[in-house]
Amino acid sequence: MKVSLLTSGSMLIDHSQLFWNHDPGRSIRHPVYAVLIEHPDGRVLIDSGFDLEHVRSVLPFVEAREDIGGPVAAGLAAFSIGFEQIDYLIHTHLHFDHVGGDRLLSAATVFVHREEMRQARVPQSFEALSYSDQRFGGDGVTLELIDEDTEVLPGISMLETAGHSAGHCSVLLTGPSGREILFCGDAAYTRRNFERTIISGFHLDPSESVRSIKRLQRLARRDSVTLFFPHDMGEFSSYPISPAVLDV
Repeated sequence: MKVSLLTSGSMLIDHSQLFWNHDPGRSIRHPVYAVLIEHPDGRVLIDSGFDLEHVRSVLPFVEAREDIGGPVAAGLAAFSIGFEQIDYLIHTHLHFDHVGGDRLLSAATVFVHREEMRQARVPQSFEALSYSDQRFGGDGVTLELIDEDTEVLPGISMLETAGHSAGHCSVLLTGPSGREILFCGDAAYTRRNFERTIISGFHLDPSESVRSIKRLQRLARRDSVTLFFPHDMGEFSSYPISPAVLDV
């Protein structure tokens, strides 16, 4: 498997939303990206970034920008790929900053947790903006709903890490050499969230969120595991950003 990160851009977030109850009132900018995997069975995406037009229209206060290499389509183009050539899409969850490219898929199989799909369709009132981009599961795609930890393709497993959202999943890649890459998803926004067991300020269930971070911590004890965090501006520059590639 070959892995590359596709930048979507960046958004503002209150510090207390990144780290629950820590230093509220201070905005910081954080990255958003998708992940491209060249797999023996086809081209795979993990999430699809945000749609700039939607975010500027519905959530203008996050001040979304395509300022760190976005949009995702540009990252795909570096490999001469378009969204219509994606075979599989794996969703950590269905918040707006993870589904922005879904509308451009034409024939992909989309994996998502059943509880996440249910919650996205009928969210709690405080989640409504997070699920404001409803253009997932459209015409031409095949939805595969999972109910537990699932190896969706050889060497690619979705692991239940609920709390941030109802059916949030982290994604574990296992290469033929035994090397593992764990994409934490929003179960742990940054390395600080992970190392200090600080959940994000936005969550559906804080107790589940803590349990999910502890699960990630247990997985990370294996020497073979490398962690990737979804919204860590400090670590972002060290990741294999398109057209760079990481072999797994």
